[in-house]
Amino acid sequence: MVQKSKPPAAASEPERRGEPERRGEPKRRGRPRAYEPEVALGKALDLFRKQGFAATSLDDLSAATGMNRPSLYGAFGDKRELYIKSYQRYRDEAGAAMVAIFREEMPLRQRLERIYASALDIYLSGDTGPRGCFTVVTAASEAVGDPEIRDMVLDGLTGLDKAFASCFRRAKEKGELPESADPTALAQIASATVHTIAIRSRARVPRKELEAIVKGAIGVMVGAKE
Repeated sequence: MVQKSKPPAAASEPERRGEPERRGEPKRRGRPRAYEPEVALGKALDLFRKQGFAATSLDDLSAATGMNRPSLYGAFGDKRELYIKSYQRYRDEAGAAMVAIFREEMPLRQRLERIYASALDIYLSGDTGPRGCFTVVTAASEAVGDPEIRDMVLDGLTGLDKAFASCFRRAKEKGELPESADPTALAQIASATVHTIAIRSRARVPRKELEAIVKGAIGVMVGAKE
């Protein structure tokens, strides 16, 4: 009697698919994150500074950061949350650029000149043109309807006033200003000068014209240069 050969044993499911079975190895789901959150936040910040909140769409943010919408939501929350985080990043960076100038010991006129020069460096920066100040140009508009952003804007404005007032008080104590000088009033003038060069830089007023405004304002606050 001829014996019938037995059919080969059925291959296991992974082998039929050409995938060796690996027991005990966790399954991978989706792709690993291919972005750096701080870099992506910087890209979002640049876009919000250029276009503002309303004119910046989620598609714009996705294209700028290289992240799809689910990844954006997972990393930063919704568009408003990303805007607030971008604004806070701007405040941190701008503050870091200014804090040393406010704290160092130097004559008042020199301090003011360096503060405004640093501000102009920030406001006139941008790959496609000057972007101005995030606080003055875009966040102040959003502050009208958003209490959290309004608090951030007011905190930034009052913080700048206080920093300038401290400078003028120290200068008065050192005899650089007359006894009649009002540090609080001078601080408000100094802050207003920051705001006007921020707005004008956004409108692409040339740096030389902005520096002329600064020079005139310093003359009002400190006196004509001898």
